Amino acid sequence: MDLLMVLVLILTCLLLFSYWKLSSKRGKLPPGPTPLPIIGNIHQIDVKNVHQVFTNFSKIYGPVFTLYFGMKPTVVLHGYEAIKEALIGHGEEFSGRGSVPILQMISKDLGIGFSNGDAWKETRHFSLLTLRKLGMGKRSIENQIQEEAQFLVEELKKTN
Repeated sequence: MDLLMVLVLILTCLLLFSYWKLSSKRGKLPPGPTPLPIIGNIHQIDVKNVHQVFTNFSKIYGPVFTLYFGMKPTVVLHGYEAIKEALIGHGEEFSGRGSVPILQMISKDLGIGFSNGDAWKETRHFSLLTLRKLGMGKRSIENQIQEEAQFLVEELKKTN
C-alpha cells in the first residue's frame, strides 16, 4: 500500500510540475484556452470540423491565439487580416519554418528544402546567383533548350 501511495504522489508531483512549467511559458504567448498537462488542447479539437473550432476560439480569444498540441505551443492566426498583418507587416519574424526532428536528423539542416534561418538565406542566395549565372530567367537558355528538344525529337523519330 505504501508503494502505491508513493507512486501516486510522484505522478501528482510530475503533473503539477509540467503544468507549472507550461503556465510559466504562457506569459510570452497570445491568450488561449488552458491546456491540460501532457495532452494540451487536443481534447478540444474536433478533427472533422477544425475550422469551426478555430472560429469559436477566435471569437473568445481574438484572431491570434495559442493552442497546445501535446506539450508544444502553437500560435494560430485566424482570419485574413491577422494573416496579412503577420506575413506583410512582420514578414521577417514569420519567415522561419517549423522543425521536424526526423528531417533535421537526416538533412542536418542543409539544403534549401529543410534548412532554416541564416543557413537557409545563405543557401538560397547562393543558389539563385548560381542559377542566374547559368542563364535562369534569360531568353537565351530557352532557345537552347528548344533546340536540344528538337534534336531529341528528330532522333526519336529515326528509331520509330
